[in-house]
Amino acid sequence: MNPRLARVLLVSFGLAVVVDLVSLGAGFDLGHRIAKPLLMPLLAAHAGVRGGPRLLVAALLCGWGGDVLLLSDADPAFLVGMASFAAGHVCYLVLFRRTARARGALLAGGYAIALVATVTLLWPDLPAGLRVPVAGYSLLLTAMAYGATRLGLVAGLGGALFMVSDTLIATGVAEWPQLPSPDFWIMLTYAAAQYLLVRGVLGTLGARPAPAAAYGEMRSTTP
Repeated sequence: MNPRLARVLLVSFGLAVVVDLVSLGAGFDLGHRIAKPLLMPLLAAHAGVRGGPRLLVAALLCGWGGDVLLLSDADPAFLVGMASFAAGHVCYLVLFRRTARARGALLAGGYAIALVATVTLLWPDLPAGLRVPVAGYSLLLTAMAYGATRLGLVAGLGGALFMVSDTLIATGVAEWPQLPSPDFWIMLTYAAAQYLLVRGVLGTLGARPAPAAAYGEMRSTTP
């Protein structure tokens, strides 16, 4: 691991987020189109330099694919972009199952209620061709967000913010009333979500003793 390079990449990610958010707030579309595609590659590079698992890097790069595709307003690009994000959620799900234990049934029930309520409310207002894909994606997103709680509060908050970000996108597609500068809030919650997921994964893995160290401790306590 190269700590200095990891810090440089993380600071670069933070600067790209600021540029993107300022551009969105100011209505500077070119700044958004330049900054947005830089976010996930920088965060993925940071995770890789920190020794993060390949599935984490893959999830972030899938997010990058979705980011680039969603810069287009065309329906095919939206569907392919959603599929790219879905692939990222699958990477996260597999990673979470490998690294931590499941949470309680009560929390799972809360996420299930949120899923059913969101899809039920959005369904009548979504374009007919997007209803089933959005419902399927929402199921995968909710499973990812619940799975993130396996890693603790930080990753759990990241998963929840991912749900918020994508729900804001879905309400826009359904043509519901939006907050002022909706893209600003979408990108704010999305960037925060991905950062918290990375921090949660790296923190969980970093908290585990290395196999060699654990073996050495066992030997030192053996008569």
